[in-house]
Amino acid sequence: MGRRPGHPHYGSDLRPRKPEAATETRRHDGNPEARPAPAADLIGDFEVTYPGLVDDDDRVFKALADPSRRHLLDILFERDGRTLTDLESTLRMTRFGVMKHLRVLEEAGLIVTRRSGREKLHFLNPVPIRLIHDRWIDKYTEGRASALVDLKNLLEENK
Repeated sequence: MGRRPGHPHYGSDLRPRKPEAATETRRHDGNPEARPAPAADLIGDFEVTYPGLVDDDDRVFKALADPSRRHLLDILFERDGRTLTDLESTLRMTRFGVMKHLRVLEEAGLIVTRRSGREKLHFLNPVPIRLIHDRWIDKYTEGRASALVDLKNLLEENK
């Protein structure tokens, strides 16, 4: 699609959304009316995509957002080199569900795998979490932020 008229900032990556299935509406007398036009046709609704803008931090945050994946990381922290069967026994989900979560963790770089014969062993990779810590947490714990926390604690003690 080309540029949307009247919107110079939209690029060629705009794609019209698929219209939602229109539902049949009925008048009070029970006769069916004509189907209404989908909302996308009326308002020109567009999705904006950002190809190539997903970075490693996004993948790590997405992987850490799920409690089952965090549980898998905790299990690997306790003991590295576990098989799928070992990891599956710690969760109440199917083998394929565990495999899906492991794939997301591997794509985020949070785990690495190694084949040992017929088994695939899973190992924790703490480097991406450390990079997130250094990028997003350390800068807020320095200088003024720690001084404000100290002041808050002092004021709360004097109540």
